[in-house]
Amino acid sequence: MESFLRCRDLPSLCRVSDTTDKAFQMIPQVANHSRRARAIILNTFEDLEGPIVNRLTEFCPNIYTIGPLHAHLNDKLSNSLYDVDRSCLTWLNSQPPKSVIYVSFGSVARMTKPELIEFWYGLVNSKHRFLWAMRPDMLVGIEDGDNSILAELKEATRERGFMVGYAPQEQVLAHTAVGGFLTHSGWNSTLESIVSGVPMICWPSFADQQINSRFVSQVWNLGLDMKDVSDRKVVERMVNDLMVKRREEFVKSTAEMARLAKMSVNEGGSSYSNLKRLIEDIRVVGASENTT
Repeated sequence: MESFLRCRDLPSLCRVSDTTDKAFQMIPQVANHSRRARAIILNTFEDLEGPIVNRLTEFCPNIYTIGPLHAHLNDKLSNSLYDVDRSCLTWLNSQPPKSVIYVSFGSVARMTKPELIEFWYGLVNSKHRFLWAMRPDMLVGIEDGDNSILAELKEATRERGFMVGYAPQEQVLAHTAVGGFLTHSGWNSTLESIVSGVPMICWPSFADQQINSRFVSQVWNLGLDMKDVSDRKVVERMVNDLMVKRREEFVKSTAEMARLAKMSVNEGGSSYSNLKRLIEDIRVVGASENTT
């Protein structure tokens, strides 16, 4: 990994100037505790992160890779923390195949008003249709209840865009009209995009998102990394690269990874087998503890 990871690709907790920082100190503490674990359960699959998981077995031999977790559920449950606006699905039904870029920065990440304006202009200037899930609390420095900026953008977006507060993300990504995903690179969103075979433009904010975005672009070739940039021209260029110029390249790579992800959770797949093994091992441990 030393050959392609830069300092700005490391998790935000690692990029500190003061090594006595409490958050930074927590990392080796957690890592050392992991060595003492009986097992480690990971929401990933072997075809995606096999080499890294193999390195982890040096510290903890018993690792269960059981992801993508949401793919086991077969749409029986929702991962959303909020009430979603399904009107966007009706709008998507009226759009041509693979013509829409879906924009969502997750349930926690926030942005400033200048960043919002740059993204909005970049999307509009790209001339591509877009669906933007914009949380009411997403803007930094905007008081609760002040939705004037969002309302203004929503009105100006009607020509080729659609905006909602919260979208049913798994259904949106699986929709035939969606051809790209502008994301914060949270792990759940990354896995959902992978399973749906949708290429990504990554704009990470914190924690593991920086390294996720680097892997998306440089290791898995599933999209583009736009970290640390909020410039309308860059947004416009990357949207066009994803949706037009490099579309065939990304369609091929995302389709193959989606196939591998789905295969992993099907009967006989690596994650399916690991989940089955995990359940059985928990039963064995429970039974042994009940007899002592």
